[in-house]
Amino acid sequence: MEKVAIVLAAGKGTRMKSVHAKAAHTLCGKPMISWVCDAVREAGYDKIYVVCGHRADEIQEILGESVTYVLQEKQLGTGHAVQVALEVIPDLDEAEVLVTCGDTPLLRGETLQHLSQAHGDSAVTVLSTELETPFGYGRIIRKDGAVSAIVEEKDATEDQKKVREINVGTYVFRLAFLKKAISALDTNNAQGEFYLTDLIAAAYAEGLGTAAYIMTNANESLGVNNRAQLAKATLLMQERINAHWMAQGVGMINPAMTFIDAQVQLRPDVFLEAPVALKGQTYIGEGTRIGMNSELRDAKVGRDCQIDQAVICESVVGNEVKIGPFAYLRPGTELADQVKVGHYVEIKNSHVGQGSKVPHLSYMGDADIGAGVNIGCGSITCNYDGQKKYRTTIEDRAFIGSNTNLIAPVTIGEHAYIAAGSTIRKDVAGESLTFMDTKVKSRDNWNKDK
Repeated sequence: MEKVAIVLAAGKGTRMKSVHAKAAHTLCGKPMISWVCDAVREAGYDKIYVVCGHRADEIQEILGESVTYVLQEKQLGTGHAVQVALEVIPDLDEAEVLVTCGDTPLLRGETLQHLSQAHGDSAVTVLSTELETPFGYGRIIRKDGAVSAIVEEKDATEDQKKVREINVGTYVFRLAFLKKAISALDTNNAQGEFYLTDLIAAAYAEGLGTAAYIMTNANESLGVNNRAQLAKATLLMQERINAHWMAQGVGMINPAMTFIDAQVQLRPDVFLEAPVALKGQTYIGEGTRIGMNSELRDAKVGRDCQIDQAVICESVVGNEVKIGPFAYLRPGTELADQVKVGHYVEIKNSHVGQGSKVPHLSYMGDADIGAGVNIGCGSITCNYDGQKKYRTTIEDRAFIGSNTNLIAPVTIGEHAYIAAGSTIRKDVAGESLTFMDTKVKSRDNWNKDK
């Protein structure tokens, strides 16, 4: 049987108080709409139609060409959104249609698989769960065990409001039934909209078979309509991500203060202190320890490194590297194996060779530093002349004394020594010693006379 999915993502999300599409908001580094579409694919629905409306361009930029887009110019309810999608879905003799919302990022692909399996020969099967406090949700109404209707909160009687089984907003339909029944929807309800939920009562009335799959983890039902719900969903997703990595052999001193994005990849025996934030496409190798107050974004870190209170962005770090505390690696930085980057050091768009040391209070920008180089305290590359940036080359085993200014473009030769306090404006030959022989002058009794 062919399996098709419709994802509803056209709402304005006014309660988010944002210029962005609601489904474009992110949790754990990934937009809500991407979480939903990935779960739908995992459940076996390869053909996905995404109904867009408000900020459709933003949704399309996120998902690219992986789905088919349907524009709902006027948002007239979920039933209307599905009507619009059905206009472009081809007629199929036998097809199963999953309908879900783009603002339910906690839904698992496994749950949607169970929903599909529970569907059987029914005309419609509803995903439901039970809540202690079901206020605000549509209630599942049953007769003799069968699902006879879904009643929205604003339309429910007092007895119906006592029902704890709620509609999650995800359904599986037989395509033939869906196309036939949806044309009969009307707006005779408190919202004045076309309710997709009315199709359950229609199927029940015709005796076509209605069912519900009750998921045990009610957290998956959380829909995101405001910032507080987004924060709650993010917390729950982070717990899920952290549990996954701990099961893979990653150590965490305090998972509640460990923030890991969805795309991050970790190897066994990585240890994370807290608080730590790992963002974007970050990768961390075996045995590396990330100290507290560190943030890594789109960073690739090798094995057996020690990183303390550092910020690393779009950089590559080799094996057995020591970084920090209070170091900042900016985009384009590459550190080879056994490099040391000490406290209050900033490196930008530079390559540092094997075993080299930048121990403290230095800035290396746009530099190519060889192997075995020592950079003295307080040394900097002066790489910007106000209009252009230039590179500095420091060849293998050179020694740069403390408080040295390297005025780029400049090359320091292999095994060269630069004495402390020097300002270097011209290339320095290998094996040489370079120093500034400036006469020091002093004036006696100057402060007294002043």
